[in-house]
Amino acid sequence: MFIKSLTPQAINRLNASSAAGHLGIECTEVGPDYVIARMPVETRTKQPFGLLHGGASVLLAETLGSLAAYASIEEGKIAVGLDINANHLRAVKEGFVYAKALPIHVGQTTHVWEIRITNEKEQLVCISRITMAILDQKG
Repeated sequence: MFIKSLTPQAINRLNASSAAGHLGIECTEVGPDYVIARMPVETRTKQPFGLLHGGASVLLAETLGSLAAYASIEEGKIAVGLDINANHLRAVKEGFVYAKALPIHVGQTTHVWEIRITNEKEQLVCISRITMAILDQKG
């Protein structure tokens, strides 16, 4: 379903100077209709009580949903976030979390992507859904 050819290496170079790069988010796999990444649970991504910060999980989810939408649209279009929600289900204190973005709806003007974030034991930590608007690129 992806119409653009993206590699984990290209995505990581793109994210290097962004919030995703600052938080240590690393793309590990790109499939035909999904993107997988990991993020460390450490000082950059924890809240003051030593747990994974919910905002860091949302940033991870939005990063993956946006990348997946971008890979699914033709040249001359852009994907911008309209809405994101997240349910935080399990605390994480250390290690890595892993996220996978999968399509729910890929239309001409909107996309909806589900992002599941798990811990190292593959237990669900957070489930998120992002809605993207697909617009004509101006200029």
